[in-house]
Amino acid sequence: MSLLPPLPDEIDIHPGPALLDGIERGPGLAAHRQQYDEPRASSLVELQALVEAVGLRGRGGAAFPFATKLAAAGRGRRALVVVNLAEGETASSKDSALALRRPHLVLDGAVTTARALKAREVHVVLPGDRPVAAERMRAAMAERNDAVRLVEHVTEGRFVSGQARAVVELIERRPNLPVTAWDPEAESGVKRRPTLLSNAETWAHVGLLVLRGAASYRLRGTTSEPGTTLLTVTTPGARPAVHEVAYGSRLRDVLPVSAAGSPGIVGGFHGSWATWPTLANALVSVPGMTSLGAPLAAGVVLLPGSSACSLQVTTDIVEHLAGQSARRCGPCFNGLPALAEAVRGLLEGTGSQQRVEELCGLVARRGACAHPDGTVRLVRSLLLVLTDEVVAHRHGSCTVGVSDLAGAAR
Repeated sequence: MSLLPPLPDEIDIHPGPALLDGIERGPGLAAHRQQYDEPRASSLVELQALVEAVGLRGRGGAAFPFATKLAAAGRGRRALVVVNLAEGETASSKDSALALRRPHLVLDGAVTTARALKAREVHVVLPGDRPVAAERMRAAMAERNDAVRLVEHVTEGRFVSGQARAVVELIERRPNLPVTAWDPEAESGVKRRPTLLSNAETWAHVGLLVLRGAASYRLRGTTSEPGTTLLTVTTPGARPAVHEVAYGSRLRDVLPVSAAGSPGIVGGFHGSWATWPTLANALVSVPGMTSLGAPLAAGVVLLPGSSACSLQVTTDIVEHLAGQSARRCGPCFNGLPALAEAVRGLLEGTGSQQRVEELCGLVARRGACAHPDGTVRLVRSLLLVLTDEVVAHRHGSCTVGVSDLAGAAR
């Protein structure tokens, strides 16, 4: 069986306090302008001060300070701006939710930034495996008449297609796969020009800032971590649910009652397992959840449920990730398939934990991109957090009562 969530065409998008406020009005430009005026032009200095005032961090997974990337792009010549809607993370739907309900907030942020950088174009990267979201964003682009040109690109629709260097390759009309790079994209990206590349949620926050200002933005969240973030809560058999929550809120408030008592994965397929007590007591916070060993990363909470074996789920995910790699470097081409095989050995009670740990050490920090590292992070978290499950399988049983391990693996 497989517990991998499907890529959704339908998402439960809950109204929120900021980005998702007023989504019932519809995604069109007329409705958007009824709620928000045209964003005023900002100089690079003004925009830099604005994002620094709220400590805006990227929402693509790394939580990198946006002001740092903006400053780097502003130091170069002829910068490019890229909206990355690829959302290769299988369990995430937040960028798709914005494309469906808030496309013009995303575009306001990107266009205003492009004008501040004196860029002539905004490159919009659409997800090849999420046609409904792509079409909605395409329709929004057609409604606009901005001072900068909006240029469309479509990814190949695989897990690594949204990786930053894979997006750069796509824009340069090469295969949409990651390659090794030594400089950050904000310094040397498309055609070696400064490239300010962020995901849709990050650009939506920039849009909200330029439309409402820093004081309004700070009304939500905490003093040290102002604002909100989008979370995708994914459970088998149900449509993914996207919630907007203020930093400092209780994570459990957006988790379904059915999840109580069971572990889950925080951060997506490249994330980490967390026990129910961790999930139940966590506050939504980038540094706070990192300190708990469950970083928010892509903003995903995957809840397999009480009837699911965490080792089975991990096996499914690692095998999926091994098949989604670029297959361009040793850690992906050889290491991930070997790691998937070793994890399946743990599931079936025939493998060695020592072998899994050995492969994790061989794969980590050696790939051309972060795909091997993310896969290792998930596996190591299982070994650290859910030790009882691994031990049970070693003795031919399972903590959720599956005794026929070979049958469960099939």
